[in-house]
Amino acid sequence: MPNLYVSLSAQMATERRMVTIANNIANMNTPGYRAEEIKFERLLSTAGDQEVAFVSEGESYTSRNAGPAIFTGNALDVAPQGDSWFAVQTPNGRAYTRDGRLHLGPAGELLTVDNLPVLDAGGTQLLLDPSAGEIRIGTDGTITQGANQAGTLGLFTLPAGAKLERHGHSAVIPDRAAEPVQDFSSLGVRQGYIEGSNVDPIMEMTRLIAVQRTFEMAAQAVQQSEDSTSETIRTLGPS
Repeated sequence: MPNLYVSLSAQMATERRMVTIANNIANMNTPGYRAEEIKFERLLSTAGDQEVAFVSEGESYTSRNAGPAIFTGNALDVAPQGDSWFAVQTPNGRAYTRDGRLHLGPAGELLTVDNLPVLDAGGTQLLLDPSAGEIRIGTDGTITQGANQAGTLGLFTLPAGAKLERHGHSAVIPDRAAEPVQDFSSLGVRQGYIEGSNVDPIMEMTRLIAVQRTFEMAAQAVQQSEDSTSETIRTLGPS
């Protein structure tokens, strides 16, 4: 029976991979979206006379590869440079996003496309004056209107080993504290641009085809195992 369980484990793993790929493809045009990947491991069982290798359910993780910078010319569109993130306030606590499509609320609050408040480096919500003139955002996140500094857009880095829990379409909540950016030599903000999704549609479609074939092969193996078991029962059973 080990071959049946191995085939079933392969089916479960490929099904989860198909769901992940389909979600990536669905978000390939979502600004700031980071592709979801799955890492599989081989599990060994020594319960019987021989070692049997099973496929693990897989551990998902968020790709940190940057997406393309897309020019919009909108003063409230910003793209993070390097591996940096904007901070937003959600009902579940602070989250981080690379979707820089911002706008002003009725009271001048700086909001994301999902109407989440955008925070500065100290975690305070940013408020601007809609009547104070043109908004300029420097590479270090400094926001000026006319000759006055109106605030500073918070920019943060997430720990390399942090596990990222998704929130909404493009935000994440790390399991470790983020750090405000201090050195803007390689990290920063680019006004008038947004970051596109980092999903490679051609690669994802190629993966989807390969995974579908693997799933079909695993399903055939399960059917063959069941047929073999049924045949054995008929042969050894009472006539």
